[in-house]
Amino acid sequence: MELTDKHLIAFETACKKAGLKITHQRMEIYRELLMADDHPTAEMLHQRLRGRLPSISIDTIYRTLTTLASHGLINRVETAENLSRFEVTLSPHHHLICSSCHTIVDFNWPQLPELPLPREAQEWGKINTTTIVIYGTCAACQK
Repeated sequence: MELTDKHLIAFETACKKAGLKITHQRMEIYRELLMADDHPTAEMLHQRLRGRLPSISIDTIYRTLTTLASHGLINRVETAENLSRFEVTLSPHHHLICSSCHTIVDFNWPQLPELPLPREAQEWGKINTTTIVIYGTCAACQK
């Protein structure tokens, strides 16, 4: 069994637990996200899936992504230009986003959970997750 197959089985189990139907389109959208390393937009996913699913609509992709994100089955990464990008979150990580080419790169910061939150954050309320998004200009765009 490939790593992807294990993730798809886990996805099916999570869908059942969340009370979501396991449709062919949901499976294909999740599979595409699982294989993607570029945090695609809904439009990017639509372009990629049309070859395998010619009748899939952009509306179906948007609705599926919204549903999966609202159930915590995928992660929505909001960018500065208000584009929603999506990923399957397999492990805790953070993001570097290039303000020029809009590339998103994952990075790990293992020490982050051990660092105390600033006072304002501690007093704000209940914190569920802590993620860092760093904006800048990637090395390729600096050349």
